[in-house]
Amino acid sequence: MTVKEMLDLKETKGYSDNNLAELSGVPVCMIQEIFSGEWKNPTEAILQSLEKALLKHSSVSYDNAKADGKEPFRLEAPAAEYRASCDGFTLDDYYALPDERRVELIDGVFYDMAAPSTYHQLCIGKLYMQAASYIGKKRGDCIPFMSPVDIQLDDNNKTMVQPDFLIVCDPKKIAKRCIVGAPDFIVEVLSESTRKKDMILKLAKYREAGVREYWLIDLEKERVLKYFWEEDDFPHIFSANAKIPVGIYGGELIIDMDEIFQTLRTL
Repeated sequence: MTVKEMLDLKETKGYSDNNLAELSGVPVCMIQEIFSGEWKNPTEAILQSLEKALLKHSSVSYDNAKADGKEPFRLEAPAAEYRASCDGFTLDDYYALPDERRVELIDGVFYDMAAPSTYHQLCIGKLYMQAASYIGKKRGDCIPFMSPVDIQLDDNNKTMVQPDFLIVCDPKKIAKRCIVGAPDFIVEVLSESTRKKDMILKLAKYREAGVREYWLIDLEKERVLKYFWEEDDFPHIFSANAKIPVGIYGGELIIDMDEIFQTLRTL
């Protein structure tokens, strides 16, 4: 089915871009670029996912529906069923995206990434400066990174994430194109659009992949959740005025969250 035929079918069924995104697992931004013609060469897997979502549970073929001018299609299953059937995107699909399109690929599913807020960026910038200052003086193998940087987290081709801040202590994991394997330390700043993903999905993925320490910074509630799995399965919760020890450095590296939040409050 051509892109034009898929667009005609989408309109015939009355689906919005959001509807089709939920059914296919393809982010709204990609659907809009495909149907507008901005994205000239989407991968076959993405096109197949869109076609499959559009045709599922159709009682007649697309050509017959178009010829009859009728609406024979009906949504007969919850969106979760469609989503599960389309969880098969790979790094080939990821690298085929337009350069300006920012998404994460987790277990074969694309997740759109909205532009971060100014507070978000300022928080990560301040955190990076504190950590990089200590790491530079220590002169070890560890290297800090700020997003965007690609992390091929698992030993497969179905996951590529972009944490807000990370530290990698094994130089062999740092390739030219991306980081291959689990970083030692990861920080995510929570937002309305990423809260559930960061606190549930990525939490499980990071721990399973072998990330040693994971922080979640909640700017709205002014608190930090720290997971250091080498010592405890449960998070330690710190207030906004805390000076938090980084576990992978045995507590020698201290992140002054009070300094970060004080800066944010002045804006």
